Amino acid sequence: MKVYRVKAAKLSGTDFREVYKKANAFYAPIKKRTKRRAYVKSAYFAKDKIFLELFWQHLFDKSNWRDRVRRLKYLPCAIELIQNTRFDPISKESPNKPSEILHRFAGVTKNNELFFVQIKESKRNGQKWLVSVFPEDH
Repeated sequence: MKVYRVKAAKLSGTDFREVYKKANAFYAPIKKRTKRRAYVKSAYFAKDKIFLELFWQHLFDKSNWRDRVRRLKYLPCAIELIQNTRFDPISKESPNKPSEILHRFAGVTKNNELFFVQIKESKRNGQKWLVSVFPEDH
């Protein structure tokens, strides 16, 4: 699998509030661009919209605060990867729902840290959702 090198830096900080504040500041302009659901357009999926709100739901489902911080730090890197990569992801049918396909993209930060971005695609209507972002040591 090819890995996309992002120019965006990982968010700094150790406390959830500190990292969340930076992530929210990064996310706010994306959210303001539309009146409905926030999205970014993907180069790999021929400029299809990738909706972002499922990422926040998935993040807050996590009970471990350290895991939330760890994932949230990679948000700017994940958005850049979604917008720019044309490398083929690892795609497979969802084990929980056969009506969905999971796409996993790999990226590397400026500091050579490997991370993954997971996108869920509905077979029924073709909508795509950012589900998760996590570093290699997951």
